[in-house]
Formats: sequence, C-alpha cells, structure tokens
Amino acid sequence: MVSHKQKKAWRYVEEGGLMKLKSYLRKHRDLDINFTQGKRQRSLLHLACSQGDDAILRLLLKHGADPLQKERHGNTPLHLAAKRARKYGKRDYDDLVVPLRKHCPAALDVPNKTGVTPFDLLQGVRFGQGRSEVGDSPQHADPERKWRERLFGESQDEFFETFGQYDDDFLQDYKDEEDFGDWAERIRWEYESKQQARAQRAASSHYSKRKQKEQPEEEERRRRELHARLEREHLEYLQRAARKEEETRLGRQRRYEERCAETFRSSTSSGVEASGLLGYDDIPWPAPRGSLAEMLDVMLHGVDRSDVPTFRKLLRKQQALWHPDKFTQRCSGRLQEKDRQKILDTVTALSQELNRLAQSLR
Repeated sequence: MVSHKQKKAWRYVEEGGLMKLKSYLRKHRDLDINFTQGKRQRSLLHLACSQGDDAILRLLLKHGADPLQKERHGNTPLHLAAKRARKYGKRDYDDLVVPLRKHCPAALDVPNKTGVTPFDLLQGVRFGQGRSEVGDSPQHADPERKWRERLFGESQDEFFETFGQYDDDFLQDYKDEEDFGDWAERIRWEYESKQQARAQRAASSHYSKRKQKEQPEEEERRRRELHARLEREHLEYLQRAARKEEETRLGRQRRYEERCAETFRSSTSSGVEASGLLGYDDIPWPAPRGSLAEMLDVMLHGVDRSDVPTFRKLLRKQQALWHPDKFTQRCSGRLQEKDRQKILDTVTALSQELNRLAQSLR
C-alpha cells in the first residue's frame, strides 16, 4: 500500500517540482522510491521518463531508483525513454536514454512482455545527419563526436550533482506535514466535520424534544406497569415467606410432639423407669431456647382459637402433659441432680401459663 509520503513524492514528480522533490528526498532518506502506483503500475522513474523530465530522472537515479523495475506491460523506464526518443528526437535521447544507459547498461537488453528490448526500439534511429549510438557500428563511430558527448554528459552530471546544493541557505524548507494542498484538505475536512457535528446535535435536540412530547403517556404507562409488577412481586415474596414460616412452625411442632412421645413413653415403659438420666436439654421443651410465650405458640400452633371447644381440648392435653405432679411421676427418677431444680421450675412456670390461658377462656 502506498504511504502518504510516497503519494507526496509522486505528486512532486507529476508536477515537475524538482526543488520540492530534492528537498523532500533529502529530509526523508529512508523513503522507498521504488513503489508503483495506478493501473499501469508505474514507478517514479517511469513517470519521469514518460514526462521527459531529465532533471528529476537524474535525481531519482542518484537516490536509488531502480532502472530495471517493470510496469504492467513489462516495460522498464528505458523502454519509455527509447519510445520518447523515437518520437521527439535527439534531445530526449540525450536527456533520458543516455543517463539511463550509463547508469545501468544491462537495461538495454531487458525485454518487455512482448519480447521487445530498448535496444530493439533504438535500432536504426537517426538524429539529424548522424545515427544514434545504439545503431552505429563500432567501425563507423566518430571519436570526436563520442568525446564531445562524453564531455557533455560529464558536465550535465556535475550540474545536477551541485544543482540546489545550497537551497537550504536561502530558501525555507517545505513543511512536510502540510503544504498548500494539505492545508486546503485539512480546512475542508474540519469544516465538514463541524457541519456534521452541528447537524447531529440539531437532530439529537429535535429527537429529544419530540420524545419529551411523546413520552409522558408512555412513561406513565411504564410507571404503572412497574408499580404493579413490584406490588405483585412483593405479594409473592410475602406469600413465600408466610409459607416458609408456616412450614417452620409445623416442623417445630412436629419435632416437639415426636420428642414428647419418645421421652415420656420411655419413662413409663412396662411400668419401670427407663435407664438414662435426663438433663435440662434432654427435656422435650416446645422451644428449647425460647421464652414461655414461644413455647405456648409451638404447643398450640395450628388451632383456631375462635373454635373454643377444639382449642380447650388441646389446651387440656398440654396441661396434663406439663402438670408438675404428673411430670414428677413420669420423670423424677430420671432427672439429673444438677438440672433437677431448673427443670422443675421451668415445668411449673409452663404449667402456670397454660392454666392462665385456660382461665381466660371461661
């Protein structure tokens, strides 16, 4: 892919800007000038030959341009120079063919895709009264003319070597970053960017105003839907929590009844006190770590207190179970001495609470 710097060098060659190209290549010595561009896939050297610009041609050769590089049809720069010399005459031959042939003699014998070499193109070409160097045989070559042409070539080489050598002492360097074309392109781009941003802001503002007019009813509808959904989810949460609480209470009541049946049944089994002493934690309290109110809540859970007969029946059952005298008859022989008094005190307190609740039903 052609870089920005290479495109700028191409433009300088295309415009015939020798001074600009010379300064540009001096600053960018690492620039690869052997690139191709366009449908014809021509290089900078091809472009210089097609335009007949001998000064730029010599400058490119000095900076490493490849005279053997081929374009799409296989033509080297010397092919283009030879064609131009056949068309325009000796001046183009001297300006283009001679420096290329001198720089790379092997280029004369490089064929293109049709098999034609620059040597073939220059065969039999006449310039004025004489013949071209390529067409002349060594036997008929004029030594005087060859000496003059060599002297002329040397003087041209010296001229182009020193041409523009002291430009930097008198001329300000071209700014690589931004010439007039770049500046104009940048100004155009900035203007279009600002216009586009302004249009986007205007469109956004118009859209926002329109949405503000259209949204009140939609927002109100969404708010109502959200409120209804939140209420529904809150109700579902409360229902799940109530079910969980009910399951927990039923589980506590079931474990309480199972422990009561196991403990008190083993205490009176076969009329003999079962072995194994009971500590405070071994008593099947309704709520082992709870208060008396919590114990009553576990005992009487699940019964509708408005149904007085059913409630009184369950209450009498619990009174009989926790009556201090009856509890002592069942478990007195199995109580551990260190917890005996604490157990009896808790049983008495629980029995009193049950009695007070039974009296409130009268």
